Amino acid sequence: MYTVWINEFAGEFQIGNNIKPLDPKIIASVVRYATRRSQLNRKATGHSLVYNQLYPFLGLQNYTSGIIHHVRLTGLKPDTLYYYQCGDPSIPAMSGTYYFRTMPDSSPTSYPSKIAIVGDQGLTYNTTSTVNHMISNRPDLILLVGDVTYSNLYLTNGTGSNCYSCSFANSPIHETYQPRWDYWGRYMQPVLSKVPIMVVEGNHEWDTFYNARLDFDIYIYITGDQYKWLEEDLVNVDREVTPWLVVTWHAPWYNTYKAHYREAECMRVVAMEDGVDVVFNGHVHAYERSNRVYNYTLDPCGPIHITVGDGGNREKMAVPYADELGNCPEPSTTLDKILGGGKFCGFNFTLGPATGKFCWDRQPDYSAFRESTFGHGILEVKNETHALWTWHRNQDFYGAVGDQIYIVRQPDWCPVEPKVMKL
Repeated sequence: MYTVWINEFAGEFQIGNNIKPLDPKIIASVVRYATRRSQLNRKATGHSLVYNQLYPFLGLQNYTSGIIHHVRLTGLKPDTLYYYQCGDPSIPAMSGTYYFRTMPDSSPTSYPSKIAIVGDQGLTYNTTSTVNHMISNRPDLILLVGDVTYSNLYLTNGTGSNCYSCSFANSPIHETYQPRWDYWGRYMQPVLSKVPIMVVEGNHEWDTFYNARLDFDIYIYITGDQYKWLEEDLVNVDREVTPWLVVTWHAPWYNTYKAHYREAECMRVVAMEDGVDVVFNGHVHAYERSNRVYNYTLDPCGPIHITVGDGGNREKMAVPYADELGNCPEPSTTLDKILGGGKFCGFNFTLGPATGKFCWDRQPDYSAFRESTFGHGILEVKNETHALWTWHRNQDFYGAVGDQIYIVRQPDWCPVEPKVMKL
């Protein structure tokens, strides 16, 4: 049986100096659903909330959201089409009828047909191209690997600031422009009303309002419940039932671009690199696919790392490579600001062609393909040993291929028991 969360927004947001928050209790959180459009006879009731962003300083505009509804549908059958309406039938105030299909049952012979992987989306004309290309591939599930709206790069009046601390060094508080979340929700509604999505926290989702809207667990530190859950989940995976193990987080471990080069070293050295098939990341605004790698060394049993931080963003593309002459960053600039808390974990290589250096002087052996182009990827698991990965570039015609490989598992040769290394 499957569980799906339905998120709905009622009422308009308000922004300004004199705002009055809506009462979330004035409208019920109800979803009517069924496998037949003409007879929505099942009912689920959820909860609602309104959040505020209030600034005690002159010149900064306050914000209050519309009413955000979260409704959980449980006991859903696998690989089944469901129709649903959202709203409050007592008013009456119900939405139009939408539909979604649940994921197939988890087994060695049953997989989602197409999983779209996209990162660092933003709301730009490049985002529009990415989403249009993604829709044309008809995904069954969307995985957004962080950095959704970039609301933290806007002031409360809606104007942008690429470097907030640089432009406003004496600001008493870090502003955000919360209507970016409302704009993103409206823009994505035609897609997300039909296709389920999973979202990973990015570095631009630092405010607490991300969780109020998307209702995902975002605590990433090793002392938190999410890390404990991951540790237990990896140990308990039965690879006879779930042959493929795919993991995702925002900042990549294996990145050859100058932007964010080796910034996630603290996470890599204390986390898992064993027993995983594929890793998806964002953060770096470009595309890169690795060969199978373990501890910076080619390894036929290591994971393939794929960076898809090329969904549109609102900053700029990552273009220079760290291995190009003059582009190797100073190690002191690669502090891990999240897991390391400002700790420096990236040291010079001790083995291989880059021994004694912080950067390679050519494209590293573990880097198989890289390109600074906007796009998205599609993962299609064919069976328990073969999966097709395809990267699509926005600049190409729909259906054209920018990069494509079959990812092949070899369980007879490679151990499949994932390990989590502890501090």
